[in-house]
Amino acid sequence: MNRPTKRCFVHWQVRGLLLLGRQRQALERITEALQAHPSDARALATRAHVLAELGEKPAALQALADLVALEPGQAASWFNYGFLSEELGLLEQAENAFQRAVAIDPRLDRAWYGLALSLIRQRRFDEAISALKKNTELQPMSPYGWYQLARVHVQRQEPDEATKIIRHLRRFDPKVAAQLERETGLGGRRLKSA
Repeated sequence: MNRPTKRCFVHWQVRGLLLLGRQRQALERITEALQAHPSDARALATRAHVLAELGEKPAALQALADLVALEPGQAASWFNYGFLSEELGLLEQAENAFQRAVAIDPRLDRAWYGLALSLIRQRRFDEAISALKKNTELQPMSPYGWYQLARVHVQRQEPDEATKIIRHLRRFDPKVAAQLERETGLGGRRLKSA
């Protein structure tokens, strides 16, 4: 088998192992493939995914670091790197990764959302609002950005802004609007610290 065909076969083999729930075997196989072809971006991405599934998040993060070093122009890879960094509490690293993702692809709504979450955790609410506004502009019918935007306004003691968002949410996701009212206390218009 020539090299591209063999690599393709390995990727299909790994995919099959993953479908069968054999993550450890898939990890072994993809690790072997990377030893033969360390610059195989698809294999690095798969390795990161499998490691994360197995709960080996620091190793998964390293695989993603290798991936973004190999292919720095891939917004999705930067998003994944930011997502896992944020999950591990590496907030500045997450913020930088999400910023790289949106610089490459400004329409990557989930990267704007991830950036906002990392900024919220750093209590940088003004910047978080900007990122959430971009997210809701790109995904106007998704409640997630609106939900976080309302919560940030509550954190900033801006109940009128949060109430406007709740009213907006009622039009297309009344369950999320009701949840926000309960969590923030804005259903009865009293402001509760979030």
